[in-house]
Amino acid sequence: MPDLLLELFSEEIPARMQAKAADDLRRMVTDRLVAEGLVYEGAKAFATPRRLALTVHGIPVRQPDLKDERRGPRVDGPPAAIAGFLKATGLASIEEAKVQRDPKKGDFYIALIEKEGRAAIDVLADILPVIIRTFPWPKSMRWGARSAKSGSLTWVRPLHAIIATFGLETEEPDVVNFSVDGISAGQTTFGHRFMAPRPINVRRFEDYEAKLLDAKVVLDPQRRKDSIVTDARQLAFAQGFVLVEDPALLDEVAGLVEWPVVLMGSFESDFLSIPAEVIRATIRNNQKCFVVRDPKTGKLANKFVLAANVETVDGGKAIVAGNERVIRARLSDAKFFYETDLKTRLEDRLPKFDSIVFHEKLGTQGERIKRIERLAAEIAPLVGADVEKVKRAAHLAKADLLTEVVGEFPEVQGLMGKYYALAQGEDPAVAAACEEHYKPQGPNDDVPSNPVSIAVALADKIDTLVGFWAIDEKPTGSKDPYALRRAALGVIRLILENALRLSIARVATFAIGGLPPKYAGEAEALPVDLLAFFADRLKVQLREQGARHDLVDAVFSLEAQDDLLMIVRRVEALATFLDTDDGKNLLASTKRASNILAIEEKRDKRTFDGAPDPALYSLAEEKALAKAIDQVKTEASAAVAKEDFAGAMSAMAKLRPPVDAFFDKVRVNDEDPKVRENRLELLNQIRAATRAVADFSKIEG
Repeated sequence: MPDLLLELFSEEIPARMQAKAADDLRRMVTDRLVAEGLVYEGAKAFATPRRLALTVHGIPVRQPDLKDERRGPRVDGPPAAIAGFLKATGLASIEEAKVQRDPKKGDFYIALIEKEGRAAIDVLADILPVIIRTFPWPKSMRWGARSAKSGSLTWVRPLHAIIATFGLETEEPDVVNFSVDGISAGQTTFGHRFMAPRPINVRRFEDYEAKLLDAKVVLDPQRRKDSIVTDARQLAFAQGFVLVEDPALLDEVAGLVEWPVVLMGSFESDFLSIPAEVIRATIRNNQKCFVVRDPKTGKLANKFVLAANVETVDGGKAIVAGNERVIRARLSDAKFFYETDLKTRLEDRLPKFDSIVFHEKLGTQGERIKRIERLAAEIAPLVGADVEKVKRAAHLAKADLLTEVVGEFPEVQGLMGKYYALAQGEDPAVAAACEEHYKPQGPNDDVPSNPVSIAVALADKIDTLVGFWAIDEKPTGSKDPYALRRAALGVIRLILENALRLSIARVATFAIGGLPPKYAGEAEALPVDLLAFFADRLKVQLREQGARHDLVDAVFSLEAQDDLLMIVRRVEALATFLDTDDGKNLLASTKRASNILAIEEKRDKRTFDGAPDPALYSLAEEKALAKAIDQVKTEASAAVAKEDFAGAMSAMAKLRPPVDAFFDKVRVNDEDPKVRENRLELLNQIRAATRAVADFSKIEG
């Protein structure tokens, strides 16, 4: 079957847009092919700085013929309805329609419409211009004289040429006949802008890719990335260094070059007095270059690696020299910023925060820092941290936001706080907290383990959550402008991975007291509402780890369950128990008891939560169950009190035999109303006993 080759050749496409654009092109073309009945065998898209390319192979030569049966009006319908039916179906007269008999609703007309499939190349000629004109670039532009006309083509950068060929592998392909804004599809592309700018005629994908390679264009982005990282590693190794890997930068650099040429440059060793992260940010952000380190010391070396887009007669010396000049100037700026910052102590910067608004309803950044200090001091003893160190760390943690280096490179906030704190003689734990209080910022980020850092990190995140909850700026749907879900997950990870015993409700209640009076006074229900949010986030966290979310519901539904560590341990023990035969059978019996109670309570319009009367037990199974419930309640409650959840589950398992025997031998809805009521109250005791560990009614299955 024939293959399609499509290329859209333009000026340089921003690197950050290339991968999505290639995927969008593949998706849009293949979706339309399938919608037109042209089911293909495979497709792959590519992007370079100057082109988007797509190959789709195994496309049928023609669309399948379509036969459609369309129902029309009744045979005795009004003339207007019949005329509309004829127009919609294309029938010349009503005699061409068939009559469908229907004794109940009356006879009606049926039109049998046969539509002959079109040639695939003609379908492509229709759909490709539409796709090009409606392509979803994040930003696009118009250019040239045609741009003055309404409806002119917009593209990310000026579009110069289109390749669109279609044909069998063994034959000369045809050109798909269409044009967009004066640009006609053809078989011509162009090679590397500088090394092979001449036109290139291509037939199908195989010779297209090969001819581009001859013209100094590596079409496949992954191949360009592999080439860059391999050459960079080898070049660094040859000089006795190790490349500092940077996958995000590698993706970007591969989108800047069509023919990667890896080179190494250097800068003055004096600049190594700047923190390594600042050097890396300077070189990375300004020149898109990689840094290297000395494996003997583990520190950065005064070298960098760049990927040029051209081979030069001087071996890249001029390119390296140009990059060195720019990097030298940028590092000089960074060094100046860093040395200037060191002249001012962190605490001396804090008064400026009093004039910087954090949020119009939550006050200034200075007021927020005071809230974090107050809350961190409250949390400190709960996590085993020194209160004075915590207060000092919370006081200084945000100060580096006002430094010159962080102003230039926001990504090093926190880190620079640590460097400046150490430089002015702060305790190492205080300095570490300046950096780590932002952590964890994502599922793969490290979690602080130092108690001082933990206290400040929790205070920072909980203050954020409580504050925005109080002003009713909660996340809605996919919108979370203040990253509150991330903050809650950060709190959860801090607690769980450090095995902390912490009451979320207690800490949140204390945090509320630091809010502006207007909101502190109106936030009485806040801890309960916020706890439900934590429950949802914890379910997400546990589900990603393979745990069952319904077990979280079963544990959270118990009163005063806001100790996240104990909740997780209880969930783990419950999951282990429910994997046993005793657990599965007890769950089934408990649900059976709950279902019977729900039906009878609805019928009687009352609850059976009273204590059963032992004098009304007439059967041995009733007495055995009552005795087992009393024993299990005592043992399970004692085990839970000692936080021995496995022991609590073992105690619960003892309920299984008497519960099974009760349902096997005892008729709950006895004819004697008093006996019936007593037995329903006994069933409620099963439900109450299991609630020592979880609400079994919330468990699925």
